[in-house]
Amino acid sequence: MDKQERKRILITGAAGFLGSHLCDRFIAEDFDVIGMDNMITGDLRNIEHLFKLPNFEFYHHDVSKFVHVPGKLNFILHFASPASPVDYLRIPIQTLKVGSLGTHNLLGLAKSKRARILVASTSEVYGDPLISPQSEEYWGNVNPVGPRGVYDEAKRFQEAITMAYHNVHGLDTRIVRIFNTYGPRMRLNDGRALPTFIAQALRGEDLTVFGDGNQTRSFCYVSDQIEGIFRLLFSDYAQPMNIGNPDELTINNMAREIISLTGNQSKIRYVPLPIDDPKQRRPDIRKARRILNWTPTVNRKEGLLQTINYYQQMPPEELKQKNFTYYNQEQ
Repeated sequence: MDKQERKRILITGAAGFLGSHLCDRFIAEDFDVIGMDNMITGDLRNIEHLFKLPNFEFYHHDVSKFVHVPGKLNFILHFASPASPVDYLRIPIQTLKVGSLGTHNLLGLAKSKRARILVASTSEVYGDPLISPQSEEYWGNVNPVGPRGVYDEAKRFQEAITMAYHNVHGLDTRIVRIFNTYGPRMRLNDGRALPTFIAQALRGEDLTVFGDGNQTRSFCYVSDQIEGIFRLLFSDYAQPMNIGNPDELTINNMAREIISLTGNQSKIRYVPLPIDDPKQRRPDIRKARRILNWTPTVNRKEGLLQTINYYQQMPPEELKQKNFTYYNQEQ
């Protein structure tokens, strides 16, 4: 594609897990890509392979402050946010600010540039759900003042202000509700179950499972998630849409699968369940199937083997770093 014809896209949270994979995808689609990240949870190693490319540039910037990007912009993907319980317990105010002030700044930028904007919401808007699977029409069961409330309510506000800009200003918006996603570039020590389990198994340690391990999650491989987001961006659908894998399993079973796939003899050790930890997570993806013609294609074993291989390639001293935890402080 001629440079004059190339579409230009801003991706916030570009050095993070999903943000970096999105940068790769849009580079592969021959876009001019601007990555933006304040590096509070990002890792430049995720995108360093892009720095040499003429159609990639990087801005080290916090989107909670005024965002200026010179020149035209056709699209904005807002993926800047802490994304694990460890992060939003450690930096709760920054989590709230990026979901509110950051989203407001980027919606304003999209309005001034006449750009389409897709914001990354998550299944956390459903809180600890009382129904399963969770459809987009479910309003959720959220504790706004609990430890997870800073993330849950930031995402709920993010959706509300995005729809307000869509309805009041006619802004071209998209909202993706992301369910548990895994794959290469997930931070090893971010406290989430899957990377924690893999790291513990590779170190020959016991796997720490919260509660009784019967709570469920539905894990989507990163390439499937990126494909769903890509299709949603170029669809005509402005309402929130679930993108995730409806293949549900218990945390106990996930731990056993990882022990088996790593070939180690780790055991399971149970620790207290954190406050407001969701008991069920399973997306209803009927809208994604119907509107986007999207469905996950990577089976869990294949995805887990790819992810385990990624961690096995890490420097030994990095793999030895202990994972953070977020135990229920009231117990």
